[in-house]
Amino acid sequence: MARISSLADAVAELVHDGDTVALEGFTHLIPVAAGQEIIRQRRRELTLVRMTPDIVYDQLIGAGCAAKLIFSWGGNPGVGSLHRFRDAVEHAWPSALAIEEHSHAGMANRYVAGASGLPFAVLRGYVGTDLPTVTETIKPITCPFTGERLTAVPAINPDVTVIHAQRADRAGNVQLWGLLGVQKEAVLAARRSLVTVEEIVDELTPVPGAIVLPAWAVTMVAEVPGGANPSYAHGYSERDNAYYAAWDAISRDRERFADWLEQHVFADIAGSVA
Repeated sequence: MARISSLADAVAELVHDGDTVALEGFTHLIPVAAGQEIIRQRRRELTLVRMTPDIVYDQLIGAGCAAKLIFSWGGNPGVGSLHRFRDAVEHAWPSALAIEEHSHAGMANRYVAGASGLPFAVLRGYVGTDLPTVTETIKPITCPFTGERLTAVPAINPDVTVIHAQRADRAGNVQLWGLLGVQKEAVLAARRSLVTVEEIVDELTPVPGAIVLPAWAVTMVAEVPGGANPSYAHGYSERDNAYYAAWDAISRDRERFADWLEQHVFADIAGSVA
């Protein structure tokens, strides 16, 4: 059953050096505060998993937390490249970064397989791409019933999945709504999970289109208002477009990025970018 905790205590207990860690959220509800807490606690040699790595992964990679990235697309949404990510791949700064690239459909199916307790997923995908030639976790498979040539990808079972949601009740049941990605599947596939929420309430009232992760499926919950900033939390906050634009200049320069880390993460002022 889920336990209520502070963010710092939850990260300290759940995220260990060498873990496979998924921070999921699509366009909104991205667990940025949790990512910065992982940086603050100086976790190392992590395998980071995310369908769409954006600036929170740029920060984690630039801070030296990552040894490998498993992903399907990476960029600063609406702005351009992830410069700390590029620096790690191209120049091994601050350390070398291995990459494992998939399609969106491949990553989503990998999470579904992990959540379903299956060893792999099968899909009609990757046809016409060169990804199977560079990614060892993409394999052809023949349907035993039709003979059709398909593609198999292994399940993803993170050591810990971290997501952000709108709210949880005091028993640890989590409610999220709006534009969703693979948060549910990523939590169900994980060995441990942390959900940061905008607020903890006495009762989860119905919301159209909302899903509920029951307390038995979640390890820990932390109340972190604004924990998705600069992404948005539907019904609670708006996207901070200026942050994304400012990040491009900060992340281009190693010294400026290092200064930002010291001033806005290690100095406990997470969330600011100015």
